[in-house]
Amino acid sequence: MKEDKKYIKHAYDLDVYQRMFRVSKVIIKKVIPKLPQNEKYDLVDQMRRASKAAVAILSEGFPKRFQQRHRDKYITDSLGECEEMITHLMYVRDVYSEYVIPESTQILIDEYERSMSQLNSLSKSWKQYHKNKK
Repeated sequence: MKEDKKYIKHAYDLDVYQRMFRVSKVIIKKVIPKLPQNEKYDLVDQMRRASKAAVAILSEGFPKRFQQRHRDKYITDSLGECEEMITHLMYVRDVYSEYVIPESTQILIDEYERSMSQLNSLSKSWKQYHKNKK
């Protein structure tokens, strides 16, 4: 039996969007408030910005997915924000383990790695889709 595929009308219909949005909310609500005050204008600001940026960039690029140059740029930029978040979370895990449980930080890192895999798959499927349309 063929599995019904959901029609993707908006960026927020994408599984990768939903995953990155969920992770961003956890970081903003659960991780950032636990970090020490001396990181307020450094790591905290960077994490708040990068966690939101991965999702926002995907949203911004979604309507431009029909143009190869734009499609590649926005996927690549979103991948870059995921990589940045992994680095920030590694600092949290390794430097601030007395504030945030390292295992929970690793779960968030794993979620960003899954998101990156999904973004790469999305890029390939969009390229294939548009290649077949020619």
